[in-house]
Amino acid sequence: MSDVVGFKKHPSDTLKVGKGFHLSDTDPDSTPGYPGDKNDGEVLLADLDDNLALLQEQLFAESRFGGTKRVLLILQAMDTAGKGGIVTHVMGAMNPQGVQMKSFKAPTPEEKSYDFLWRIEKEVPAAGMVGVFDRSHYEDVLIHRVHRWASPKELERRYIAINEFEARQTAAGTKIIKVMLHISEDEQKQRLLARLDEPAKLWKYSSNDLKERAFWGDYMDAYQKAFEKTGTEAAPWHVVPANKKWYARIAVQQLLLEALEGLNLKWPVPDLDVPTERELVERS
Repeated sequence: MSDVVGFKKHPSDTLKVGKGFHLSDTDPDSTPGYPGDKNDGEVLLADLDDNLALLQEQLFAESRFGGTKRVLLILQAMDTAGKGGIVTHVMGAMNPQGVQMKSFKAPTPEEKSYDFLWRIEKEVPAAGMVGVFDRSHYEDVLIHRVHRWASPKELERRYIAINEFEARQTAAGTKIIKVMLHISEDEQKQRLLARLDEPAKLWKYSSNDLKERAFWGDYMDAYQKAFEKTGTEAAPWHVVPANKKWYARIAVQQLLLEALEGLNLKWPVPDLDVPTERELVERS
């Protein structure tokens, strides 16, 4: 087996949105911090699957004994950017019993009758779980900004509400990882054409994707504003170049591993007399 090629610089450093960040400066075709190619990336992804699974099991085990820690991965992107691939190839290494997945679509009439965070609050991961939001509360400051469905005053209220919501989740023991998968306009075009050409992908195609594509520049501006308004120390944004799907997957895997390792997880020790229990088992 070939040697495993690791990152030279961690994605939490190279991809983190900081002061002075401009989305237009990020090349969607780049692979920041990683010196390898696609084959190397696929080897690295597979090599770290067991690490991810082990940490998830520790997180889950701690919660069975009163632990309150949890992780929430928020995935935002333009259509075809690869959110589903992250779920399949990265989250797929985890035990599904410990993963809480939610894909947010257009709000229902009932959801519209409440504040925009109402439906989000109901889906936050429970203690011991790794939650994944495929789209999220950020839709309410992205598409609503692009199509002017919300006034500037209302958008400002939502930015504040989002920061307060994420601060509450952090205080409750949630480690939040916010990721924007960044693809180019041309790459999206090629992926949309591939959906039309390949029978196995045709079901994914929606004419609405083409309609939203016409607002590409407005969406990039909306993302930039969201980064500026909601990037906090506790819940920073990470912009992951995603023209190369293999790179996006290993970058998100690295962010998840770092988040879980940072929780200082330990195997819980049950309150029982092991020698006595062993003797009872042997006699059974």
